[in-house]
Amino acid sequence: MYLEHLSLTDFRSYAQVDLALGPGVTVLVGYNGIGKTNLMEAIGYLATLSSHRVSSDAPLLRFGTERALVRARLVRGEQITVLELEINAGRANRGRINRSNPVRARDLLGICQTVLFAPEDLALVKGDPSNRRRFLDELLASLVPHHAATRSDYDRVLKQRNALLKSARAGKFTPAHEATLDVWDQHMAKAGAELLHARLELVERLRPHLGRAYAELTDASKPADAVYRSSLQNQMDDDGAPLVRAPGTSAGGASPDVEDLRQFSVEELADRYIKAFADSRRKEIERGISLVGPHRDELELILGQAPAKGYASHGETWSMCLSLRLASYYVMLDDTRTGGSAPILILDDVFAELDVQRRRKLAAIVSGAEQVLVTAAVDADIPEELSGRRVKVIPGGIDEQGQ
Repeated sequence: MYLEHLSLTDFRSYAQVDLALGPGVTVLVGYNGIGKTNLMEAIGYLATLSSHRVSSDAPLLRFGTERALVRARLVRGEQITVLELEINAGRANRGRINRSNPVRARDLLGICQTVLFAPEDLALVKGDPSNRRRFLDELLASLVPHHAATRSDYDRVLKQRNALLKSARAGKFTPAHEATLDVWDQHMAKAGAELLHARLELVERLRPHLGRAYAELTDASKPADAVYRSSLQNQMDDDGAPLVRAPGTSAGGASPDVEDLRQFSVEELADRYIKAFADSRRKEIERGISLVGPHRDELELILGQAPAKGYASHGETWSMCLSLRLASYYVMLDDTRTGGSAPILILDDVFAELDVQRRRKLAAIVSGAEQVLVTAAVDADIPEELSGRRVKVIPGGIDEQGQ
């Protein structure tokens, strides 16, 4: 799959811009602040319905406007798909597929698939756990769009449950509070179990690709891995033993790889959440917040024998970030063998952050993708391995004569 044409209206700095693209490598060159990243952000937003730069939609609208439009024409074999996404201020976003009637924005998920590399990716290693949870959930939604609804349902239930816990904390915990909380526990256990089960499966798919990608980018002197840490793994049974033990531990601390969450069905995970909610109820009421659930989980990145966060050097941190993105690319390529589409690779101002060795290795890995979009301030930042079409970005648009 590749993006043949991109059109933006009132998106970020652009009143109107049209960009013709094609398969292979395209490098967008222009000085910093000119708007190259805005173009890449629009493509990434079309794929994930979120920005890699900001947490809300408001900054995506050109200042003083009420809506922005992103239009894209995608080519997959002989099939052409036209996507339109309307980003609105103060109301729900809407989409169109092949100029059909408006649909929910999330109905566009899974059609345009991208893997976006950006300087902000450092937060995947150095940032708090929410960055890594978001990475997993965005990849899940790209691979299986239904999981966008799963995450949305979970967030809605979590918000309602937290509101009830806060009200119970502020006053006396009445039988009415308890009955209502029991209902929300059931909803949250179901949605949380579905989300957790999907994340666990995805991490198992990612792990071998993560190790492979890190070895490709480095001298392979340290293995890279990832371990999913669930808040369920801190819960105890009636005898004081862990309900679920993490991989590599045991009741006696000697035998590795005993019972862990990956062995449980969605229904079994939901039952364990119900038990965990009951065990945590007193503490949750005291603090007015939900203490157990996928929103409290962590994807721990391991480099060698130590966590990458806090132990990896700057170069190792960059390699781990790039490896996570490459691992997601490889997972998507696995799906192409069963009917999926190869994703568009977007490298937004990444090469300026890397040393010469990492530049060349990353360029060699991605150069064979069906479509690679790269941004750079100067041509010198682009490795020779990424020879391709050059597009000059100027204030407010594209220099057609400079292409």
